[in-house]
Formats: sequence, structure tokens, C-alpha cells
Amino acid sequence: MVNGRTAGSSRVTGRQAPVQRPSGRLRRAVVSGRVWGRSLGAALVRITKAVITAAGRDQRNLPLQAIVDHDGASKPVLRVTLEEVLRAGIREICLVVCPGDREAFDRAAAGLEATLHFVEQAEPRGYGHALLCAREFVGGDAFLHLVSDHLFIGLGPTSCARQVVEAAETASCAVSAVQATRESKLPYYGAVGGRRVAGSRRLYEIENVLEKPTPTQAEQHLVVPGLRAGHYLCFFGIHALTPAIMLLLEAELRASAGQAVSLSPSLAELARREKYLALELAGRRYNLGVRYGLFTAQLALAMEGRERDEVLAQIVEVLAQREAAAEPDAGPAS
Repeated sequence: MVNGRTAGSSRVTGRQAPVQRPSGRLRRAVVSGRVWGRSLGAALVRITKAVITAAGRDQRNLPLQAIVDHDGASKPVLRVTLEEVLRAGIREICLVVCPGDREAFDRAAAGLEATLHFVEQAEPRGYGHALLCAREFVGGDAFLHLVSDHLFIGLGPTSCARQVVEAAETASCAVSAVQATRESKLPYYGAVGGRRVAGSRRLYEIENVLEKPTPTQAEQHLVVPGLRAGHYLCFFGIHALTPAIMLLLEAELRASAGQAVSLSPSLAELARREKYLALELAGRRYNLGVRYGLFTAQLALAMEGRERDEVLAQIVEVLAQREAAAEPDAGPAS
């Protein structure tokens, strides 16, 4: 439980602490995508942990911005994200933060019924490296992963994170949430290509993963039959991942020659090695890092909240005032 303090916290400095690794036999099996003669995706997937990355140098303050939630309470974006994880039934959460940011994130999470672990990304080595910093926390378990600079709003009774957890546990494999996104937004997201799973409306078997593809690359490699023209399946910001991803990220880091490590290449390799699905969620994601991103997310929350009518009335009033101010002065009556 977190009541202004954190339990089980840890810190990653410039030199990594010893990593809890699978046994030699299991490690070889995971890297090859198989466990004791079975595909890793066929092994039982049970998700009890979550990792939230919040160490991006240009986006580290976004999770600490205040926003009015659908319940009418003002709270940090981080708290909304943590409550999303709790609704998925997960109580053990790791936050990957920049050095010096722990105290601020600790305050934002105070009072939640969860066990928080903090890990610092000592060097800005990229998104994939930030996730890799949580490998001791993950150990040999499957886990839920969320980015902290997005806001997630479910469109039904089941939260976005819970939908991903249920899909991963049902299919016993890694699952990434996706959203059909028009090609003009491709510079902001990783995207996947593949084919729809037979008998399912929202599940896709992932065949290709590209990080922020150009429209030409997307047209060549990421077309998914059944999507509207000019739309592609882009990452939502929520993933349920098997422990194999950490080994793939380690290999990516070794080969990076000091360059930033992205997550998408390791996800592409994961798709080649084991069963990996995309789930088109009943929900929407809002990127807080783009222009008017926080404003758009706030408006979306308000439309889902109990003060919806009041907010709509205020918007109508603002628009009416603008129209009245734009009307030409008719002058005095004759």
C-alpha cells in the first residue's frame, strides 16, 4: 500500500544492478521463442505486474499535469493512469523515472491501494532502454506496460488496460492495444501490420512492426485488410508483454553502439519468434505531448464525466459569445 511513501522501491544508476534472469535452460528457450517444446504464446499468461515509463526528457512533466477526471476530481495525469492499472486488477507497479523525479511522482501517487517500485533511467538511452530498466522488477513474468504521456478512456464498462489484460490471458500471448489512425498521424506512433484473427472483429495477428513509418512505408508493409483507406493500426500505449521482450531489448541494447534504443524493433522480433496479437480497443487514447493534447484529453474526459452537461453549456456559451463579437455593429437605430 502506498500512503505518501513507496514500498519495495529500487534505483538503477549508470551501472546496472545484477539482473534476475531465467535459468539457463529457460533463457535459451525464451530467446528461441519456445518453452520446453511449446511456443511461448501457448504457455499460461497471468499478469500481476505493470510497468509505466515516465522518463522521457521532453515528456517527463506531462504525467504531473493536473486534469479534471470524469468523477469531477482534479488530479495528476499520473494518478489517472495508475487508477487505470488498478481497474485492470494489478496492484504491483513499477515507475521508470528520470533521476530526481521520484519525489514528485511519489506525491502524485500518495494514498493509492498499490505497491509502487521506482527505477531511475540514469541515461537518456531511449524508450526501449527505459522499459529495460524495469527488468529486475519484471523478472520472468508477463507484465502490463503503459506509457505515461497518453490518457486512456474506455468506451464501455471495461477499462482499456483491463481489455488488454483479458485478451492476453485468454490468448496466452503478448497483446498490444492499437487504434485505427489516419496516416497523417503516423509520425507520432509505432504501427503494426498483419491480418485479422479468424472469427474475431478486434484481434489481429501481428506480422510487421515499424516505428513512426512514413506513409509510403505504411502502404508497403502495414496495410491491414478491412481498415478504411488511409488508416493504419497504430499503438495505443498499452501492451501486455511476455518476459521475452526483456531479452530482446538486452540484445538490442548490446547492438546499439551507444545509440538510443527503441521498443518497436524488439516488438517486431517478438512477432517473428512467438504469437503476438494486436487488439483494437473499445476506447480512445489521447497523446498529451502533441499540440493541444492536454486540452483535447481534458475535453474527452469531461464528455465522459458527470459534469458533461455543464461543460457543454460552457462551450456553447463561449461559441455564442464569439459569434456575437464577430457580428458587425449595425449602428444606432434610425
